[in-house]
Amino acid sequence: MTEHDQTGEIVVTVTTLDMRTAPARAPARPPTLSRPVMLLRAERPTISFYRFLYNTIGHDWLWYERRQMTDEALVTFIHDESVSIYVLYVGGVPAGYTEIDSRRFPEIEIAYLGLMPEFIGRGLGRYLVDWSLDTAWQSNPERVRIHTCNLDHPTALPLYQKAGFEPCQQERIAIPDPRELPYFTG
Repeated sequence: MTEHDQTGEIVVTVTTLDMRTAPARAPARPPTLSRPVMLLRAERPTISFYRFLYNTIGHDWLWYERRQMTDEALVTFIHDESVSIYVLYVGGVPAGYTEIDSRRFPEIEIAYLGLMPEFIGRGLGRYLVDWSLDTAWQSNPERVRIHTCNLDHPTALPLYQKAGFEPCQQERIAIPDPRELPYFTG
């Protein structure tokens, strides 16, 4: 749960995890569902589509950083050639996305990764993590990094560790309570 301080901020524990060698496993395979599962790269996604993904997936976990960005700043970032956004579809419906940031190569960061609320609990999270790792390691980085915090889904940290990530840093920070910010609407 969240801990508030006296200034209306939330105290959050952020865990940084990294991986220095590619996982020794077979390539990621989608779970067997009644509808087809596929991942497609969103090449130069529109702001409205990106915000739909980010806002819907991140709402319950209080994602706010990209919500506060102007459209101009956000488009510059998501259209950067070193940032790749892949959308997970189930039966043609957006089910999640992953954002792989190679701007600091030879380090690659899985900057965002998440599922639409309706698709949580179907085995898609593990598939999306493994697929993101497989994709990141195709560039032969020195390491792949991901961050999580106590506001994320409770299985996020154990899932990342099961995938092979190891915690390398943990810190407590205060952030503005996103629910109190004007751009964080239901």
